[in-house]
Amino acid sequence: MTLDVQLATDTYINALGPEALAKAAAYTTGSHWMLLWGFLISALTTWVFVRFRILENLEGKLHKRSLWLKSFAVSGAYVFLSSLLMLPWSIYQDWWREVAYDKTSQPVLDFLSQGSVSLLLSSLLGGLFFSGIYFFIRRVGKHWWAWSGALSAVSMTAMMLLGPVWIEPLFNKYTPLPQGEVRQALEVLAKQANIQPDRIFVYDGSRQSNRFTANVSGLGASARIAISDVALKSASLDEVKAVTGHEIGHYVSGHVWNMVLMATLLSMLFFYFTNAMFSQVAKSMGSSSLISEPRGIPVLLLCVSFLSLMAQPITNFVVRYGEIEADQYAYQTVNLPDAMATALVKTAEYRDPRPSPLEEFIFYSHPSVEKRVKAAMAWKASHSTE
Repeated sequence: MTLDVQLATDTYINALGPEALAKAAAYTTGSHWMLLWGFLISALTTWVFVRFRILENLEGKLHKRSLWLKSFAVSGAYVFLSSLLMLPWSIYQDWWREVAYDKTSQPVLDFLSQGSVSLLLSSLLGGLFFSGIYFFIRRVGKHWWAWSGALSAVSMTAMMLLGPVWIEPLFNKYTPLPQGEVRQALEVLAKQANIQPDRIFVYDGSRQSNRFTANVSGLGASARIAISDVALKSASLDEVKAVTGHEIGHYVSGHVWNMVLMATLLSMLFFYFTNAMFSQVAKSMGSSSLISEPRGIPVLLLCVSFLSLMAQPITNFVVRYGEIEADQYAYQTVNLPDAMATALVKTAEYRDPRPSPLEEFIFYSHPSVEKRVKAAMAWKASHSTE
């Protein structure tokens, strides 16, 4: 009997029930509005720093220091102080709202504790990165945006190499996946992708989120498969295999390099247009700083944030294409379309599975759950041996 792909798809999606579907739609719509509100709050934060001359005062105290040290200190200080100023918004967006929609059970004190580690790390790395940006602005001249894009590529690659070893363990505990049927199944998938079987870990992802997740991170010898303990508690063996196969698909297909390339090109464009619009935006904010002055970093980052928001449909389009390729890899290597469908339906709890085409194009970094489940059922129909 021929499988009715649309009927099978509807059966999976509708199994969530009208209440869960409505909740997912409300959460998704709210997340879209968060983007706009987040940018407006960033603009308000920029205005506060300009109005009260916070960075001008700091830069004045460092006038006898080297240009690099001033760039590092002022940039790092802005990342730190602006994050503190936006802390109420961060708590609302990243913790309270997630708790309200049952997406996390993390205590607020643990959220703040991990946030403090992230803040210190981002202040340090942000200071280093932007000191490099200001070096290029001063030394290269009008083509600083091209060199800064290259710096972005180097920085991203370094983070991919160092992240799994030095950064991710600061937020979660990673231990070797215990022996058993799950490990045996994932070792087979790892060998197919040339990932060392001893690089399969489980981490306490339930600390931050109730979501069913897995990932493949790192490059070369540092590549590893990491499974959230949520997956092991709430997913079947077939679901774990299907989702891990998808994540390995990203690794095998080299999607990380696609992301580096896209981020590099977009960084160049963002910096190029920032260079053109900086003076006007600074003037509208009441700032007299030049783009070459570190005290102008609030305006510089506001310009980049605006351009990034406008470019979201482009970045989402590229990412969606990679997600489709990763799904295909999972079907070809694991061939568990029903398990993929049930795993995808679980993600529909925090991503409206049936968005409008325009909503999906602008906001969705993944194809809609309905489309992905339909693709799984289409694979099943075309590869059925019955």
